[in-house]
Amino acid sequence: MNRIDRLFGILTLLQSKKYVTAEKIADKFQISVRTVYRDIKALGEQGIPVSFEQPKGYFIVEGYFLPPVAFNSEEANALMLMESIVYGFADKSIQIHYTNALNKIKAVLRNSQKEKLEFLNNNIKLQIPPCFVNNYEYLSVIQNTITSKTILEFEYKNNNNEFSKRLAEPIGLIFYALNWHLIAWCKMRNDYRDFRVSRILRITNTGIPFSKLDHIELSEYMKFVPVNY
Repeated sequence: MNRIDRLFGILTLLQSKKYVTAEKIADKFQISVRTVYRDIKALGEQGIPVSFEQPKGYFIVEGYFLPPVAFNSEEANALMLMESIVYGFADKSIQIHYTNALNKIKAVLRNSQKEKLEFLNNNIKLQIPPCFVNNYEYLSVIQNTITSKTILEFEYKNNNNEFSKRLAEPIGLIFYALNWHLIAWCKMRNDYRDFRVSRILRITNTGIPFSKLDHIELSEYMKFVPVNY
């Protein structure tokens, strides 16, 4: 990778995250930390407002705008392939958001790229096992409560067909055994619970902040999931 492509790659990485350490940049682009310092300085000399906060790392000053990104054919093809995956394994709420986002990306593509994408789209097929169910619209709401740290209220049917109402503080989503699972602190059980999303009947983001402030990391809970990661 030449230096111009690397500088553009670093800029794109910085815009995709709130903070990025010099070590992560070095690892991403297979360069030394000293080279990272020089590249960050070069970006600044081009008028790009890169700042640094110890110990979090580098960040783009809020308000900086980068014109629409140009995608090469391989990147556009990868996004199109992911659309098939999204429609196969995400629910209706995520499908809608992904399609809207992909349409915005397609808007900046050249006509020749759009034609190739349309051809590719007609020649990608995904076979989903009949046991997999994704005809619900909950994942987007769950994602929002995870990031905003607000309490979920939902009705749930367990594997014994017993119904209950739950208030829960979600810490993450895991996909295993061909199902999405909500991992959350259940206020009724006063413990962490694994809820299969396809068994949720109704869901609401209450907007109420978490009352428990010391939740475990999702990676810690995953040690108890009955599959190998």
